[in-house]
Amino acid sequence: MTTPLSNTYAFEATLHAQPIMAEPIAAGPPLQDQWGTWPTLALRPDQFAEPLPILCDEALLRLSSLPRLYAEPDGSFVWTSPREGLQWQVDGTLFERDDRVLLVDLKGSCPPAAFDQLLACFGAPPVAVVFQLVRSAITVDEATLRSHALARGRAGDGNVLRPPDSCGW
Repeated sequence: MTTPLSNTYAFEATLHAQPIMAEPIAAGPPLQDQWGTWPTLALRPDQFAEPLPILCDEALLRLSSLPRLYAEPDGSFVWTSPREGLQWQVDGTLFERDDRVLLVDLKGSCPPAAFDQLLACFGAPPVAVVFQLVRSAITVDEATLRSHALARGRAGDGNVLRPPDSCGW
């Protein structure tokens, strides 16, 4: 039997650099899903062309410094919780353009403090980022992603985003 991960984020999202624009990013139509109603950002796919201001090698080095995180040179990584206590896992893949991180696919669940550590590997903050939610294909700011991920975690959705207990957990 699984229990909700009450103070844990659950997410399937793609991390991007926030586009640099002369005007503030316009609001998109609100997203309504089983976890609530969420504000969105009106961004076009071509506005995600600018990479994050971090080299891929530097991001992989930062990722590798996290305990229990295994990163491959191809940009894929997995980060797991300690064996004791709350069980969580984040799977990710970073993609590059001109040796810099273009985007990062993230799937899994983790506590907010771990999510902070993960984002820091890609320079956020101070680098401003946005996220595309995979299931709905919409873009949200970091605060909305965190609220959405917390709602999913509280609903128990994080349990389906990590390997089954047969993996030794």
